[in-house]
Formats: sequence, structure tokens, C-alpha cells
Amino acid sequence: MPTVLLVRHGQASFGAADYDLLSDVGRRQAEIVAASLAERGYNPSRLVSGTLRRQLETAAAFAVPGAPELEVEPRWNEYHADDVLAHHSDSALRLEADGAGETMTNRGFQAALEPALAEWVAHAERSPTVQTWPQFSGAGSDALGELTAGLDSGETAIVVTSGGAIAAVVGTLLGAPAETFAALNRTLVNSSVTKLAIGSTGTNVVSFNDHSHLEAVDRALVTYR
Repeated sequence: MPTVLLVRHGQASFGAADYDLLSDVGRRQAEIVAASLAERGYNPSRLVSGTLRRQLETAAAFAVPGAPELEVEPRWNEYHADDVLAHHSDSALRLEADGAGETMTNRGFQAALEPALAEWVAHAERSPTVQTWPQFSGAGSDALGELTAGLDSGETAIVVTSGGAIAAVVGTLLGAPAETFAALNRTLVNSSVTKLAIGSTGTNVVSFNDHSHLEAVDRALVTYR
């Protein structure tokens, strides 16, 4: 049966002027996950990434001799965190530092983001954000559906994407209430692997958020943002 591996990008540059760049840790994570999947015999017939730089930099680790040409698909991009915060939070915190907002810590940012995400999801089509929750969650599901339809038996596709996109797709596949999105999203580890199998019953979640490849090297490489 065909298989899709959803790989979360490596650690980005949280708190920097440009968040959308891999950190030194993120580059190491990308190298480890690519090497681990190759060692386990995953030779993808298709390699897909969103358009964000942190996704593309992670996908570059898979660009070894014999690898398929990278397909860039914007529907695998992350939700716009700053836009969600701007419309659904009173906090001045933003992902990208511009010197004008509050001093940002990982814990403080998460505390502001979680209720903002919950409100964004609850507002659905009524949200004033550029991309509403239904649009975001539907984009990933549609992209996955098109990808799986093009896979033959025994083929594997690797998709380099983001935590929110993975959480939204997995929640939909499991039939989970939309309100569980934030809970799934917060647990995803950088460069983790979520495995989907496509069979006669449809697309099924086989494993979620596997990051044993990082722990085997150094547990300090396990990061969430």
C-alpha cells in the first residue's frame, strides 16, 4: 500500500528578525531525519514541500543523488500565527521580533497563541484573518487527497510541512473535533515523522509525531519550536 510521511520542518529561528530560517539545531535535525528515513529504507517516489523557507531548507536534506525532484505546494504551508494573534489576541507578542513588541519567551508566546488559536478555530468562516480555519484545514486535506491519488502501490511520498498543517490533517483523518487542533499542534516535535498508510479503507494514521531518530542521537535535539 502507498505511504505518506509527513515531516515537520527543523527548528526555526524563534525570536529572531526572520523566524522563517532554520536554526543551527534545525539544520542538524533535518540532516538526522533525512538520514534516518534513508537508513530505514524509505526511498520516496515523490518529495513535496510547502513554500516556506524553513520547509524548503529542511527538504534540501532529502535532495540526495537519486531523489525525486522537489515539488513545491503552498497548501502545505503553516497557518499565519502573527495574523491569528493580531485578530484573536490582545497580546503584542509576534513570531518575528521587530523591537516594538513585548519581550518574547517561548512559554509566553505559547500562552498567548493557544487561546488565539482556539478563538480562530471557533470563529471559523467569521474570522477576519487572511486565511480562516476552514480554509487552512481544507487546504492540507485537499493537498493530501491529490497526493495519495497519484501514488501507486508500494510507493512512498515524503512531505515536508509544519506542525499546524500536520495537526490539522491528522485531526481530520481521525474525525477529531476541530477544538483538538491546538492540543495536537503543541505536541509536534521539530523534524518528527507522522506516517499515513493508504489502503482500501482510505488514508489511516499509523504513527504520529515519531522523533525517536532525534532521541537516538541526543535528547537535547528534541524541540517544539
